[in-house]
This record gives sequence, structure tokens and C-alpha cells, in this order.
Amino acid sequence: MQFEHLGASPRIHPDAVVAATAVISGDVTIGADSQVLHGAVITAEGGAITIGANVIVMENALIRATTANPVHIGDHTLVGPMASISGATIGDEVFLATGTRIFNGARIGDRSEVRINAVVHLRTHLAEETVVPIAWVAVGEPVRLLPPDRHEEIWAAQQELDFPGYVFGLDRETPDLMVQLTERYGRSLARHAEDRRLD
Repeated sequence: MQFEHLGASPRIHPDAVVAATAVISGDVTIGADSQVLHGAVITAEGGAITIGANVIVMENALIRATTANPVHIGDHTLVGPMASISGATIGDEVFLATGTRIFNGARIGDRSEVRINAVVHLRTHLAEETVVPIAWVAVGEPVRLLPPDRHEEIWAAQQELDFPGYVFGLDRETPDLMVQLTERYGRSLARHAEDRRLD
């Protein structure tokens, strides 16, 4: 399914294949010989999404761009089933395994691997050919690769990265943080009410 969102329509190369149950919304460009499988959602929420050539986006993957953080995915990259990319730049020949999570402002260098259920956190930069092990967390700049059982170290780095401030423009110490966050984000998402299905 393809949707016009905020006046922008997807541009899909004629040699790309998009499954009938995938959702492509807004300012999305998909390159030659790319494949988008069933249940994938690629949604440009005010920022552009550019997917290169020979990219595979597998079942139920989510790719979301924001006004502040567009998405770029380089050529010959594989986005695994149930992977999530939000506002990140992904290089060429990158492998994002099943269940990986890539957050806003992250940059992943060419030929890197983010293995099953691993996380690349907010504004974290991976050099070329970096490997994030299964279920580990890449966090900070310079990057630290940490196993999930080192929560206190991960949390310390996350606090410096300021997720609510960077993504939602809200101070973490706001007394009614979730009230303000959900109301603000809800107003932004409500812009989909005016979307127009194209196919």
C-alpha cells in the first residue's frame, strides 16, 4: 500500500519489488532491485527516506524518518525481520539482523553488522566494519559496545544522549513528561488523517 503524506508520494524504482501488504508512506525513495517484504512499514514522518539499490527490507521491519532525522540506507544492505530504524544513516553492505533497533541520529558505517536483537542507540556512530554482538548495546560517541547485563553503564551513557530532549524536545525532568510527550507526538501523528492512498 502506498500513501501520499504531507504532500509527498513514494518514488519506487520500476525494478524494485514491494509486497502488497507493505506500507510505504510519504517522501520515500526506493532504489533499483530492492525488495520490501510483507508487513514492512516505511514511513516518512516529515523527513525523507532514501533506500538504495539491492536493499532487502524483510517482513515486519519498521523504517521511520522524522523532520529532524531523515533516513538513508545504502546499497546492498539487509534490514532483517522485525528490525526498527528511526532517523538513522545506514551505510552500504550493512547487515541488520532480526530484531535490531537503530535509533535517531545513529550512523552505521559500511560493511558493519548489528546482530540479532542488538541496539544502536541515539546519536551513536559505528565505524566501518563494526560488529555489535547478539543482544549487545552500542551507545555513545565515541561508541561503547556493552552486553545487556551492564545496564548501569548503558543508562549512564543514555542519560548523556538525552533521548526525550533530542527526539521530542522535552526535558527528562518535566513533571508530566509522558503527558506532554504523548500529546505532542499524538498531534504530529494525527497528520496522517489527511493521507491519501495511491494504489
